[in-house]
Amino acid sequence: MNPAMAGRPDLMAGRTSLTVYPGMTGMMENAFINIKNRSYTITAQVEVPQSNANGVIICQGGRFGGWTLYLKDGKPIYTYNWVGLERYNIEASQPIPSGKATIRFDFAYDGGKLGAGGTGTLFVNDKKVAQGRIDKTNPVMFSADEGADVGVDEGTPVTEDYKERDNKFTGRIYQVTIDVKPMGANVKDKADKAAQQFLMDKAAED
Repeated sequence: MNPAMAGRPDLMAGRTSLTVYPGMTGMMENAFINIKNRSYTITAQVEVPQSNANGVIICQGGRFGGWTLYLKDGKPIYTYNWVGLERYNIEASQPIPSGKATIRFDFAYDGGKLGAGGTGTLFVNDKKVAQGRIDKTNPVMFSADEGADVGVDEGTPVTEDYKERDNKFTGRIYQVTIDVKPMGANVKDKADKAAQQFLMDKAAED
């Protein structure tokens, strides 16, 4: 299911940046940039309303695995859902003031093995507002039938912190950019690269 591990053709192969816009929903994993087993950054250019600042900015997957960046009562929150068993929340303590804002989430991958954890940091207008650990990540896939959505979480919710089919972002989204570091770019990623090469060699033998 993970073409970067299997060595098979991939629409996003080698791509390290993807920009998406409101209305882009249901993007399946093979048509969306691969954030698994690596460090990444999500940067959202938004406009926050004066009141009722809620809803999903961008998400991928659903109740049984995925991640989501959203506002609740004006506070930015990133939730990582590990295979439906554990959820890791990184939440700002204060709401974002109304108006245009840049919300950024940085994930620094630990490396050392597939599906390792890492540290997540939230920024608003380049100011750090929250940081926390994500102990486990999905190494192969998030969902076979739920994709990535901008401005809403269309399928089952990644988190129960917002309602199913009632989670549309109440502000305005200009664009969201996802940047990933290539696998094997850091010293910590060498074990991951070796593990991927092992899987590729074994597949070739079979």
